[in-house]
Amino acid sequence: MSIFNTLSQWTVPMLFAVILIAGALKRVKVYDAFVAGAEEGFTIAVKLIPYLVAMLVAIGIFRETGAMDMVMNAISPLTDFLGIPGEILPLAVMRPLSGSGALGVATELIQTHGPDSFLGRLASVMQGTTDTTFFVLTIYFGAVGVRQYRYSLFTGLLADVTSFLASVYFCRLFFG
Repeated sequence: MSIFNTLSQWTVPMLFAVILIAGALKRVKVYDAFVAGAEEGFTIAVKLIPYLVAMLVAIGIFRETGAMDMVMNAISPLTDFLGIPGEILPLAVMRPLSGSGALGVATELIQTHGPDSFLGRLASVMQGTTDTTFFVLTIYFGAVGVRQYRYSLFTGLLADVTSFLASVYFCRLFFG
C-alpha cells in the first residue's frame, strides 16, 4: 500500500515538472503562457457571473415557493408504483438544477439513513450518474452565446431520468 501512497503524493509535482520540462524543450515561455491563460480564464469567469446569479436565484425561487414540493407530489404516484423510495425524490428533482443543492440533499440522506443503507448508496450512485442539466445549459451555453437550445434540454433531462431509473435498478440489483 505504501507504493500507492508514494505515487499519489508525487503525481502532481511530477505533472508540474513534466509541463515545465516540455515547455523548456519547446522553447515556450511557460510563465507568460500561464499568465495569458489565467487572464483568459478570469475574463470568462467574469462573463459567467450574470448567468450564475440568474441560475442561483431561479433555484432559490423554485425551492422557496413550494414548486419543488409540487413537482415531487405530482410524480410521487408514479414513483410509488415503480417502487422508488419517496425519500430520494428531492435529490432526483434537485440534481438537474443545482450540484451544490443536490449534494446537500444527498448529504442529508446519508446522514439520516447511513452511508451503507440502500438510500445512502442510491443517493451516492445518483450523484455520480446524473448531471446538473439546467446549470450546464445556462452557464455553458450562456458563455458561448447560444440562445436556441433546440433539443439540448429535452435530451439532457431524458439522460437524467434514464440515469435516475438506472441508478434505482442497479442499486436494487446489487444492494437489494
